Amino acid sequence: MDAKAVRLEDYPSVARDKLRYGDTDRQGHVNNAVFATFLETGRVEALFGAASGTGIDLADEGAAFVIARLELDFLAEIRWPGEVAIGTRVLKIGTSSMTLEQAVFQNEVCAARAVSVIVQMDETTRKSRPLSPTAVARLTQLISSNDNA
Repeated sequence: MDAKAVRLEDYPSVARDKLRYGDTDRQGHVNNAVFATFLETGRVEALFGAASGTGIDLADEGAAFVIARLELDFLAEIRWPGEVAIGTRVLKIGTSSMTLEQAVFQNEVCAARAVSVIVQMDETTRKSRPLSPTAVARLTQLISSNDNA
């Protein structure tokens, strides 16, 4: 996968995260476990109204989003200090789930790409719960027609 072919502009939702010295490992680059935290930042910005500025929390009352699958490809090192930008877009909307594609960038270079499946779970029954029409409408706004996906 060519990291140069992926552009932040291809993602309708963009979040930013500051790199911390404590994120680095013995090799002097950001530890691979921290990449999952960057992806979380991007998901939260896209899915929760307070973070995204939309005022729309996509999880229904009494429900929560859980990660059912995470596939992460490391493409380049990230080095401290600085910040990263996390692009998020929706690839697919299911009855109770969504598939997200995300990319992590430092200085406009794509350092990682990820695909995750997120399921809305009922907090009482602990089983999947269908997405609301409001959630589906917002997720539809986050679908990118870009062919690089």
